[in-house]
Amino acid sequence: MSTPGQSPTDSPNTDSARTDSPRTGALRSWDADWAGLRVVVAGVGTAGFAAADTLIELGAVVVVVDAADTDASRQAADTLRIVGARDVLLGPDAAGTLPVIDGEEPELVVVSPGWRPTAPLLRAAAAAGVPVWGDIELAWRLTERAGRKTPVWLAITGTNGKTTTVGMTEAILQAAGLRAIAVGNVGTPVLDALRDPVEYDVLAVELSSFQLHYSHSLSPLASVCLNIAQDHVDWHGSYDAYRAAKAKVYERTRVACVYNAEQAETERMVEEADVVEGARAVGFTTGAPALSMLGIVDGLLVDRAFIEERRTSAAELAHVSDIGDLVPRHQVANALAAAALARAAGVPPVAVRDGLRAYQPGAHRIQAVATRDGVLWVNDSKATNPHAADASLAAFRPVVWIAGGLSKGVVYDDLVRRHRDRLRAVVLIGADSADLRAALGRHAPDVPVLERGSGETGTGQPADGPVGTGASTGHDVMAWAVSAAAATATDGDTVLMAPAAASMDQFVSYAERGDAFITAVRALVTGENAAGDAV
Repeated sequence: MSTPGQSPTDSPNTDSARTDSPRTGALRSWDADWAGLRVVVAGVGTAGFAAADTLIELGAVVVVVDAADTDASRQAADTLRIVGARDVLLGPDAAGTLPVIDGEEPELVVVSPGWRPTAPLLRAAAAAGVPVWGDIELAWRLTERAGRKTPVWLAITGTNGKTTTVGMTEAILQAAGLRAIAVGNVGTPVLDALRDPVEYDVLAVELSSFQLHYSHSLSPLASVCLNIAQDHVDWHGSYDAYRAAKAKVYERTRVACVYNAEQAETERMVEEADVVEGARAVGFTTGAPALSMLGIVDGLLVDRAFIEERRTSAAELAHVSDIGDLVPRHQVANALAAAALARAAGVPPVAVRDGLRAYQPGAHRIQAVATRDGVLWVNDSKATNPHAADASLAAFRPVVWIAGGLSKGVVYDDLVRRHRDRLRAVVLIGADSADLRAALGRHAPDVPVLERGSGETGTGQPADGPVGTGASTGHDVMAWAVSAAAATATDGDTVLMAPAAASMDQFVSYAERGDAFITAVRALVTGENAAGDAV
């Protein structure tokens, strides 16, 4: 790690858009002169709505644009107009150009995370030299506010495990008596927390690669990239661009850059980061920790980083059993990362134990649903990419694997190659699982592959053709998949629904996909047949 040799807003950025102007460069706190600032907010969803609402409160002149023209977007637009938005423009045409505000060019664009840098509006902003910020960049600049406590930020990213880790971090901080909240990509916008009457001590901030891409001056107390693997290549354009976005989490870190000692890529990110002088590199490992690391010794989570006598001893933080009953290796890693962040914030060891005991895992993350005839049924619908599915598959053997969906441009060869020996069968879902099917054919040709209407197949042609979209069709497919898995699994097997793909081809979200799995499994266990086929 090196010390900063440039100002925060001059730091490297993968976005071609300008990050500041003389006017926006002075906007470094809630109490800065935001009045009259002409701002275009791109997106009217959760993040965009929070950004627009906040900017209106600050006195900016706000125009909001969104390509969606739905009941939900129209309702959000009506609310924003009531609270003072200059205008809200909906529909594909509205989102295709950079709007003029009061006859002049906007001075700032605040973009919601889902907007790709190649969107015409953002290209127009870059061409015009208009600064482009994400909602996280805006929130960071508003963190300091006269008369209120300034919360510290703990920044969390990674291909997988972000939501679990941010939840664990929140629970540990709260166990220490701190006013803390999990925010960001986890669901609650940071801007909403900053405007909450509660004056938070610490914000545990989950950051997606999209949010990091549009962040330029964030300087967290501590930061972590839990892991890195191919994902969202379709959005970023390449794996290198995706990695560069993730690596931005370490920039300007003030106390501790936490990295995964079992993945050299995250350590290299720390080595390359431009940090505040004095920031430390702190590793975590599911094995015995070296100096300046957290790890596992005899079933205990231990700390050799945040204690004075770390060269000769380690502080006990918790027992692995404090994390929960079904604890795969990557869940232990998430707990260690959360503990490292909390310890960087000054939390005592006992709070790590109490927080992990109090933490309630979110649904659809390696969730044991039922056991029937010696077969364990596990829902990991949150495994939306190969890296997440890899962690799930590694935790069980033998496995009947329910997988498939929207691949997001990733490849499956390494995943199949690593786990082919633990697969009893694969049940494919998804409107188009051709990439996964082909990888299975190349690397696991002897593993039965089941598709709806076609029995065992390696041909890649489901008899029913593409399943299509829509919740009802998705639920039908899942009911069939559970039925097919039940007919294949035997005593001692695990039926694991870890799709290694996104859900939007057949479901509204990974949560709906997980709910469909749970419903079908419970119907099976109670003797009902949700699929309408023989079990």
